[in-house]
Amino acid sequence: MNILCVIPSRIGSTRTPRKPLLPIQGKPMIQWVYENASRCKVFTKVVVATDSHEIADVIHAIGGEVVMTDPNLPTGTDRVAAVAQHFPEMSVVVNLQGDEPFVTPKMLEALVSPYLAGEFPEMTTLASPFNKEQDYHNPGAPKVITDLKGNVLYFSRSPIPYFRQEAKIPVPVYHHMGLYAFTRDFLLLYRTLPQTPLEITESLEQLRVLEHGYKIRLCLTEQRSLEINTPEEYEMAQMFVYQG
Repeated sequence: MNILCVIPSRIGSTRTPRKPLLPIQGKPMIQWVYENASRCKVFTKVVVATDSHEIADVIHAIGGEVVMTDPNLPTGTDRVAAVAQHFPEMSVVVNLQGDEPFVTPKMLEALVSPYLAGEFPEMTTLASPFNKEQDYHNPGAPKVITDLKGNVLYFSRSPIPYFRQEAKIPVPVYHHMGLYAFTRDFLLLYRTLPQTPLEITESLEQLRVLEHGYKIRLCLTEQRSLEINTPEEYEMAQMFVYQG
């Protein structure tokens, strides 16, 4: 099976300008992401999708592959789909965000584990154990809940589910991590789907899939990464101990 990993990376981040080029423990953030993805043995190819020649220069300097994309594409998923169009031989496409410097090969293998097992869900995503004390009321920690078959019911920044009483059985709520995999055919379809009300309201792009009636399989990892969205998280990254 051919699996393409695409790392969308843009220089014009609104929250943290020039984020992909910020140094973390001595090397640019985008280099961390690319090198960690390249160590995942199940990937056929790893490509950075960017509109920035500065980002491209960093990746080319370490022998990596880059596809330049239209700077007017609205989302990272659109950039991933634009790259996937150039690789018709790929069966599965992974969207690995460029602000996940500490992602591990083990996490990435978990993300595509259904495909490796011979199943072909339209889309998968990754989650880690839910820390109720830290995550429940934190809008910066998206929550995800599933049905009994492990398919996603909903993502939210709000506290879900509502614990009317203390649960006596395991509750299928997890800390969502922004890693996604798609069958290539579904990815190309997904980019044509119009935006949806809940997606816009929560500012969670993946809700578009559910609102249009498609399924997302949730894959689990025991590992926790550190996504860099704020100056505080960037400072934490300088001391983060990578366990890949």
